[in-house]
Amino acid sequence: MDLVQSEAVLETSRLWLEPLYPSHALALYEPLQSPAIYEFLPENPPTSSEALTTRYQRLSSRRSPDGQEIWLNWAMRQRRETVYVGLLQASVYPDETAYLAYMLFPPFWRQGYAREGCQRVLDLLFKDYQVHLIVAEIDTRNAASITLIESLGFQRVATKLNADVFKGSTSHEYRYELLFFHESV
Repeated sequence: MDLVQSEAVLETSRLWLEPLYPSHALALYEPLQSPAIYEFLPENPPTSSEALTTRYQRLSSRRSPDGQEIWLNWAMRQRRETVYVGLLQASVYPDETAYLAYMLFPPFWRQGYAREGCQRVLDLLFKDYQVHLIVAEIDTRNAASITLIESLGFQRVATKLNADVFKGSTSHEYRYELLFFHESV
C-alpha cells in the first residue's frame, strides 16, 4: 500500500488541510484544551504542548509501527483567516477499507467546516487510495456528528452497546459505513 499525497496540502473552497506535523502542536494545543470537544470522546485534552508534539511526531510517520496501516492526519485551517478550525484523520487498511475521524474546535461548530473537510478526505480516499468502504464510529449521544456523517451519505449499520465507559457514564457507539464501487477498466 503506497502513500499518496500524504505530504500535499489538500484544498477546499474555505480550507487548507495541512498534513499534521510536530510543528502544529504549538498552534493546536490551546484550542484542544476546550472540554466541550471531549464530551463524547474517551480521551482528555493534551497535558502539555510537549506531549502533543510527541504524539504528532508519532503520527507524522504516516504509518502504523508494523507498516500495515496508513495514517493520514490533517490540521484544518481557514484559508481566509488562516486560523485552525480542527483536525481530520483517516486510517487506511490493506483490505481497502478506511476509518474516518474528525475533531472541530467549538468556535467553528455548525458552520460546515467539518463537512467540507470530510468530503475532501472522502474524495482522496476513494480516488487515490482506492478504498471501497469507509467506516465512522460515533457516540450515540453525539447528535451533531450523526447529522454530519449522515449528510455525507454514510449509513448506520450497527450499534455497539457499552463501547466505552468514560467520564462517569457508559457510551454506546453507532457504526456508519460508506461504500464505493470502483468501475472496472
